[in-house]
Amino acid sequence: MSPAGVVREPDYDRAEVRAGIVHIGVGSFHRAHQAVAIDDLLAAPDAAEWGICGVGVLPGDQRMRDVLRASGGRYTLVLRHGDGRQEARRVDSIVEYLFAPDDPGAVIARLCDPAIRLVTLTITEGGYGRDPVTGEFLADAPDVVYDLADPDQPRTVFGLLTEALRRRRAAGTVPFTVLSCDNIQSNGEVARRAFIAFARLRDPELADWISTTVAFPNAMVDRITPATTDEDRRAVEATFGVADEWPVVAEPFFQWVVEDRFPAGRPPLERAGVQLVDDVLPYELMKLRLLNASHQGLCYFARLLGYHFVHDAASDPLIARFLRRYMDEEATPTLLEVAGVDLDAYKASLLERFANPQVRDTVDRLCTDGSDRIPQWLVPVIRARLDAGAATPLAAAIVASWARFAEGTDERGEPIDIVDRRREQLLAHGAPVDGDPLAFLRQPDLFGDLVDRTLFTRDYERALTRLRREGARATLLDFAD
Repeated sequence: MSPAGVVREPDYDRAEVRAGIVHIGVGSFHRAHQAVAIDDLLAAPDAAEWGICGVGVLPGDQRMRDVLRASGGRYTLVLRHGDGRQEARRVDSIVEYLFAPDDPGAVIARLCDPAIRLVTLTITEGGYGRDPVTGEFLADAPDVVYDLADPDQPRTVFGLLTEALRRRRAAGTVPFTVLSCDNIQSNGEVARRAFIAFARLRDPELADWISTTVAFPNAMVDRITPATTDEDRRAVEATFGVADEWPVVAEPFFQWVVEDRFPAGRPPLERAGVQLVDDVLPYELMKLRLLNASHQGLCYFARLLGYHFVHDAASDPLIARFLRRYMDEEATPTLLEVAGVDLDAYKASLLERFANPQVRDTVDRLCTDGSDRIPQWLVPVIRARLDAGAATPLAAAIVASWARFAEGTDERGEPIDIVDRRREQLLAHGAPVDGDPLAFLRQPDLFGDLVDRTLFTRDYERALTRLRREGARATLLDFAD
């Protein structure tokens, strides 16, 4: 641990590092998680081939491009402990950054380099181009249609990687491995289906080759990483004397569980505390259905109650009790056995992590993109319990809190800024509809047939009615015992 006010420097010669990984979707989480693990590895004498080339695909990545290019890819990571201690380090593992909208050809050329043996992804839960209920690839998305018509100048991650794989195949170059690091159950398989579906629209023979030769391991990732604020920038400069345009702050906890399937070779990840396993699914279910779904259980109630920070909401006894009951009574029965993990201790640790006052994660961040999150993290719990003949009153209350949030005002009548790519759809279904208390559930692209499952709708309607008439705190009181 670095002394107070001191930034730990990397203990390797960056001039010797070469990119062996392309990471698509460089944001705060990647820079708090995978990039840090690689930074740890680069100190080993045989790991210099595993530096990172970051790639931005979305127009909104332009600011990250500018900041990382100005800093040479270097940035400051600050880990904030619950007791107020801070650890700071400079991370140098991102040795190159490319912005695809500027020059997609340059990104494809980099992906074709035989030195690149691993492509990692943090493109968000909604970035895989699939229907959230059916899982089918959305072939009619405008950018997908564009990429199919002009494969040399692609706009999407699908177009970039598929063209690079086509060229590697033609050149006889071993294909890279594609490793998803997004919060999706069986994320490797989700990525595999999406990329093969895109490739099949372009060239069925190429799709068959990708299917048989490209590895898509599953992975689970975990580190709470709030969005960087101007206050964070000022604090990094005041505490550590570093003027960093985009530092990263995060909690100390770190977990990365990866299916060990890398035919093109991989970094020695185990040296950075990464768990290499044969089956990631038990770890994925544990994390997605306990941590991620509980974040959704917290954020809408918290926003309605007027909380701005996650730690304040998590310290509210009613919210903490509600989350623990959801984890114990509804999520845990749907999990698989996780070797070596004490689930009771894990669940207790989640509530402690949520309540860390130093991280200052925001409720608004957790409320963002609920239409990508709840169908991935909470709806599977609901379906598993209903299929077992069990009611889900706590999960139903979480969905009801999202519906109440989607009405667009909090309990003081103040407007709620809904940040979601389905914003207009949510507002249209969130507004109270006379005579139809289930209006919000009538979004089959989010909920499938849940509106027809009486065992669920009974609890949902009861919770939504209580939220509208008496408020979030009264609703939470129903689950206090």
